[in-house]
Amino acid sequence: MLLYDSLSEKKKKVVQPNKGDLKLFVCGPTVYDDTHIGHARTYIVFDALVKYLRSQKIKIFYLQNITDIDDKIINRAKLKKQDPKELAQQFEKAYQQDMKALGINSVDKYARASTHMAQIKKQISTLIKKGFAYETDNGVYFEIKKFPRYGQLSKQNLNELRAGWRIEPDLQKKDPMDFALWKKTDTDWHFNSPWGKGRPGWHIEDTAISEKYLGSQYDLHGAAVDLKFPHHESEIAQQEAASGKKPFVKIWLHAGFLLVNGEKMSKSAGNFITIKDFLKKYPANVMRMIVLSNHYRSPINYTHKTAEQQQAALDRIFNFFRTVTLKKEPKSLTALIKKADKQFIAALESDFHTPKALAVIFSFISKAPKTKKSKQWISDKLKTLGFDFKIPKPTMKVNKMIKEREQLRQQKQYEEADKLRKKMEVLGFLVED
Repeated sequence: MLLYDSLSEKKKKVVQPNKGDLKLFVCGPTVYDDTHIGHARTYIVFDALVKYLRSQKIKIFYLQNITDIDDKIINRAKLKKQDPKELAQQFEKAYQQDMKALGINSVDKYARASTHMAQIKKQISTLIKKGFAYETDNGVYFEIKKFPRYGQLSKQNLNELRAGWRIEPDLQKKDPMDFALWKKTDTDWHFNSPWGKGRPGWHIEDTAISEKYLGSQYDLHGAAVDLKFPHHESEIAQQEAASGKKPFVKIWLHAGFLLVNGEKMSKSAGNFITIKDFLKKYPANVMRMIVLSNHYRSPINYTHKTAEQQQAALDRIFNFFRTVTLKKEPKSLTALIKKADKQFIAALESDFHTPKALAVIFSFISKAPKTKKSKQWISDKLKTLGFDFKIPKPTMKVNKMIKEREQLRQQKQYEEADKLRKKMEVLGFLVED
């Protein structure tokens, strides 16, 4: 399988290690609010990718972190007059409920930042000892000038900072661009450390967690494209500086933005759609179809029409599934399935092109006979991408009706036989002679 690596800007081959699993880390949510359909876009992409790889007998360990220590959490807790730890737990639970509702169940391990303080402190200590970090009265900072490759992932010059980069004000910093590894504070939610009471910086949480479970080097790292800079850029600097090994990650995967009516989601713009609100209107399969009908690196512009169109596409599948034909499989079906199989795999093996893979399924639907074997093939391919479809199976009642109808036809009671056929159609089964 080939996947596009954001660092080299080339498609690279995914290689199963000789020993152990393929390793994937995906940046999880900062749990201070309800998750929205932009989050759904990212996590559905990686859920589908992992499920596909596993369908191809590739063993993969999928790790996702939970950012449950962050200034956003603390600030939101203050507004709500709530304990920040309780607020983080509340929204982590809500996140897990949303993921379950979307059928996202491929993650092997969720790791909270708050339960990995020992690993975080150890990595900070290593960076200080190796001369990549220094302490001030306000915290511990990574010295960017000590890592000349900083900016390689986002293709940026150190002097051309992107708007929105988290820069911590501290007059003792050697360079304004140096980012926090540890923030000293004895208020709000804090932890003890060799540098005094405080809490970790955003970037160090992820590399400390990934190093514990995946090692200092691993195969795949994924997230939404907006985390490429400064978050992933800083992760590379931290981990490669701490371990002395490169590359930190073999393939960097970035999912495109999801816009709503052409604009970035925000509560002030009135276009903020939570996963919970979306699922009140549409089933989870619609969200998955919206996501996978677009290439994972391409932006998605979500509108009400988008959801309706994908619901209609799903209805095509459901209509095919409802009309189970109870007849012999034609010999031509074997060749049709073989061809479709080849096209489906080829689409996904080339940078996980799910739109092309779905096009193969819909082309098959338009050509294939409505038989059990056809439906099983469609069901298997949809399951590979994480869709939840159920194939109707003939019950004892339906099987009895089939026999009765056949007897009526033998007796040339065609009118009565036709009545039974219509009853079976109502139950979701199409009988063709």
